[in-house]
Amino acid sequence: MYNNILKDACKLSDELTECRRYLHQNAELGFELKKTTEFVAEKLKDMGYKPVRCGRAGVVADIGEGESCFIIRADTDALPIREESGETFACKIGNMHACGHDMHTAMLLGAAKLLKAREGELRGRIRLVFQPAEEILEGAKDMIENGILEGCDGAFMIHVASGLPVETGRVILPPPGAGAPSSDHFEIEVGGKSCHGSSPHKGVDALLAAAHLSVSLCELSARELAMSDRAILTVGTMEAGSAPNVIADRAVLRGTLRTFDEDLRERLKGRMCELANGIAAAYRATSRVNFIHGCPVFVNNGELLDRLEETLTKLLGQESVVAAATLGGELGGSEDFAYVSQRVPTVVLSLTAGERGKGYDHPLHSPRVRFDESALPIGAAIYAAAAIASRRL
Repeated sequence: MYNNILKDACKLSDELTECRRYLHQNAELGFELKKTTEFVAEKLKDMGYKPVRCGRAGVVADIGEGESCFIIRADTDALPIREESGETFACKIGNMHACGHDMHTAMLLGAAKLLKAREGELRGRIRLVFQPAEEILEGAKDMIENGILEGCDGAFMIHVASGLPVETGRVILPPPGAGAPSSDHFEIEVGGKSCHGSSPHKGVDALLAAAHLSVSLCELSARELAMSDRAILTVGTMEAGSAPNVIADRAVLRGTLRTFDEDLRERLKGRMCELANGIAAAYRATSRVNFIHGCPVFVNNGELLDRLEETLTKLLGQESVVAAATLGGELGGSEDFAYVSQRVPTVVLSLTAGERGKGYDHPLHSPRVRFDESALPIGAAIYAAAAIASRRL
């Protein structure tokens, strides 16, 4: 069966490339995905599905029968990046699918066609999920709040990777457990009192307090975390002041916190608030900490991971299934499908789509990143095989 799935997927190569390029040229952001959702829905209707909208911009289609369902998911939004890839089909409106979500969406559309051709053989229900707003870490939560997990007993997603020293079409298996860190975007506002720079004693310097706070926040990992703890706190911007001879009455720090442990996440957020309040008070200023948005740790389910490894080895061959540990390092990017992983057994696999040194030298989120489209049918086959295997347990 698995050989036939891969063969049939390869026959869809041109169609998947066409779909991917349309999505790439028309990259849209967040929940504002009018062209994207219409395109996905029409493609599904043409295959015989009955897609429905879910939440603000999600699209869902079920196939098969049964009380429970298994989710296969693709994210659909892009990034506000001006593209410099040099591709003939580059987006020209200031957005870019620099994280490969156009690849994911085309792959899942391919899987939809493969599954439709095997509808009579399915032993259970499969839910195809096209999720918006992953880049702002809000789409999965929105779809959960609108019922996406009703009857769900497991979930699976693919994320492409480019710029790695690995040939295209290799599946990278994560270890069980924490697979992607939590992510919290924060904003800290420090309030002071403005005055002339020649009389600093008459004011309260918000910029000075914010500068000390920035240093202290970045020292958290150096002095309050054990070597075994895994966390990164980044202060990315600091804004303050309106003139060189005026004491600033307001300063704003913005950054991100990432951890691989939920308890550590909460502890660090508490310490950030304590530091902000204490340092601001020491300089006679005030502070306000706001965690704007975020997502929890992504947890890969060990049992589901083992089953998928067996399936994908049959589908692609042992040489195409690679353990993440053999590549060294650790991926630090967060993934909002983590909300799903906290509720049902879930797995995310990486699929290589562009080998370093062969024209694919830039990483995800770079304005110059490119993706090898020969990975598209492989991804479609993986989605379909994973879904079928989940219903044969």
